[in-house]
Amino acid sequence: MCGMPQQPPVRSTVSRPSRPDASMSLLTTVMDHSLDEGYAEAAARKRESGTGGVPKTLRAKLGLAAGLVLAALVVTVGAAQARIAAPVLAKERAELIDRVESATADADDLEDEVDNLRNDVSARQRAALRKHGGGRAELVSLLSGATPVRGPGVRLVVNDKKQADQGGGGPRDSAGFSDTGRVRDRDMQRVVNGLWQSGAEAIAINDQRLTALSAIRAAGDAILVDNKPLVPPYTVLAVGQGQQLSTRFQNSPDGQYLHALQENFGIRTNISVADDLRLPAAPSVTVRTAQPKAGKGTS
Repeated sequence: MCGMPQQPPVRSTVSRPSRPDASMSLLTTVMDHSLDEGYAEAAARKRESGTGGVPKTLRAKLGLAAGLVLAALVVTVGAAQARIAAPVLAKERAELIDRVESATADADDLEDEVDNLRNDVSARQRAALRKHGGGRAELVSLLSGATPVRGPGVRLVVNDKKQADQGGGGPRDSAGFSDTGRVRDRDMQRVVNGLWQSGAEAIAINDQRLTALSAIRAAGDAILVDNKPLVPPYTVLAVGQGQQLSTRFQNSPDGQYLHALQENFGIRTNISVADDLRLPAAPSVTVRTAQPKAGKGTS
């Protein structure tokens, strides 16, 4: 039977699977060749010349060992010194804290003693006025500020400009009043003088009683009344004939000055009539030139 020669079966050749990381050639290169070729060549040259790796000679090995021992010794000594010094520093710190607390307590005791002596002096002065003042003892005590007072009058609140309260740089950062909006010592001086001229019989600022010898000054950012710092808002209490005192003050040059501060510079003010005000006595009344009258009634 004549037939055609059979063809060998055709088989499909299966291609070898590609690497899963074939698409990440840069990452593969970094992983397979982590050492730069230049560094590899330099390391090979050192190995060939015998200068790289662990020291070969005994002297070099001893030097390396000595260096390691010295480094370990320095670290150990430093740690030991720090451990030894820690209790000493803690003890010195505790002693310093005790000294500060003791000095603070002594200062507080001295301040309390000064306050007690001041109150004793004020009480003796009031007693002397009642004993030797005759019929004018109460009037003299009132005018001198040696006794607390109570009665009708006006309450005047003076405060800085609202933006000035929110500033972070402290009051009076610049010389211009319009740039700061702060109440100054001379402003309070004019307010107090205006109230005296308008008929006030007794005045206090933030519960600090004013006398004929009181001084209103500035020290840095603070307003001082008799060397005591005040903080805004400044509440001025003036005992007098309520509505009449308020009207006279607002119509006076000093009242107009205060109104101009409010209109032009944003100083906040509020004045109201009060039926019952209570003013404390002055801490102490310093007698500078007065002398007791010789004769009857003196001791």
